Amino acid sequence: MKSRKALRAIAAILFCASGFWLALPTPYRERTYLIDANGCRMETAVVECPTGGTQGSVVLFHGISANKKIMSYMARGFAAAGLRVYAPDFPGHGRTPGPFSPARAEQCGESLVRELLARGAITPGRTILAGHSMGGAIAIRIASRVPVAGVIAISPAPMRAAHGVTPEKLLFSDPPPLPAHSLVMMGGLELESMRGNAADLVAFSKDGTSKYLQIPGATHVGILFGSSAMRAAQDWAAQVLGSPPTTKLPSHRPLAGALVGLAGMLLIAGPFLREAVGQKPRKGIPVSGDPISLGRVCLEFAAGSVLIVLLLRFWNPLKVIGIFQGDYLASFLWLLGVSLVLAHWKSLRSGLSAPVRLLAAAAFAAIVLHLLVTAWFDLSFYVAWLTAAKWERFPFLLIALLPYHVAEEFLLGAPKPGKRWQRLAAALSLRLISWGALMAGVMFMHSGEILMGLLSVYMALFNIIQRSGMDIVRNETGSVTATALFGAILLAGFCLVIFPIT
Repeated sequence: MKSRKALRAIAAILFCASGFWLALPTPYRERTYLIDANGCRMETAVVECPTGGTQGSVVLFHGISANKKIMSYMARGFAAAGLRVYAPDFPGHGRTPGPFSPARAEQCGESLVRELLARGAITPGRTILAGHSMGGAIAIRIASRVPVAGVIAISPAPMRAAHGVTPEKLLFSDPPPLPAHSLVMMGGLELESMRGNAADLVAFSKDGTSKYLQIPGATHVGILFGSSAMRAAQDWAAQVLGSPPTTKLPSHRPLAGALVGLAGMLLIAGPFLREAVGQKPRKGIPVSGDPISLGRVCLEFAAGSVLIVLLLRFWNPLKVIGIFQGDYLASFLWLLGVSLVLAHWKSLRSGLSAPVRLLAAAAFAAIVLHLLVTAWFDLSFYVAWLTAAKWERFPFLLIALLPYHVAEEFLLGAPKPGKRWQRLAAALSLRLISWGALMAGVMFMHSGEILMGLLSVYMALFNIIQRSGMDIVRNETGSVTATALFGAILLAGFCLVIFPIT
């Protein structure tokens, strides 16, 4: 057993060291500035190749719930083509302060472009506006008002209610004519509604200088890291600017390093949790009442989730938290958690007490894991380190999320020997029911909370990791409350990383 733990620790250290070696060194010059443009103070990365002249400039906009760091592969690809790249964090994203709204992001993006033009940092005939998703739509909209050489819109957000996209799902609803010399790229694995709207942008254009390109096998986010998409963007920039084409592509080492380092952290997370909260489950922590069948619990989750989605059409109690669409998720989980706790209060209340030491240990473990993972992503892949404005929202979000985690942990029942995977599957099934209700609200009740769907893959991965950690805490402590506190801290931190602030 000791040798197995030692091997795991060695493997984790090797993964983390390898990830660090892969992720950090790059052959590009990257600097960060805080640019004040007409009242919008946007943290902006400037990326360029340290050798050779500058053929022109690219202003590169990220998508919703993203930031400049995730655009690094694209930024380095343009830099490899001899272009200077300006990549800002939109308001409420990354390290740019809020408030965020799609309209404010567009206004600040335009102010940045005009400020760079006024300073002589970029020139109209040698500048391309590029962007992904929301940023792609913003690039098109700004280029329709500000003279630039061309546009590269990567998976642009729909701006027209067509191909199954309903009006409440639109971030912008007044599409301008596509600017001249625009390349519109979409991933072949993206939704048909997205691809149809993107193709319409070029089909409705009448100047004949624009092009629609579909990248086979690319997803909405994966297209940002695809060599084919990067090559197409480089070729389009060279064609529009009349500069020499390049055959140089940026390395995928940083992306590989980010994933390898994360794998190392996950390897060591289990042993860390057992050490941090380690205590044999105590018989003195009772949970009274007969065990509740999984079928009944699923029915309670389904009925409660549907009723709460209906209620949220008329009243979002946590709107004041100021997290773009994250307030909807927080309200949903708060109302569902409170209703489940009240429904089972007689059985639940006797099992809520827990020693302060256990609660402190669970909270400490959750915060340390959050800080380690966000620090690593911040260094390698994605601006994840929370700003002061996000930390201010943390306690309110934690309080809102705690009842749900208490109810879920209680209703799952005490862990049973040899049933680890069954319990994890049951927990994820309950969450899938709730997610289904949220998606029904988007698809059939037209709630407009599109981030619930756009972020579903990341939410799914987080839920698997978080629930696995919660099961370790429950096994070690036997405490419903300590386990719920651990899970709520992780979810609060995750929501503040991925949802923009308003």
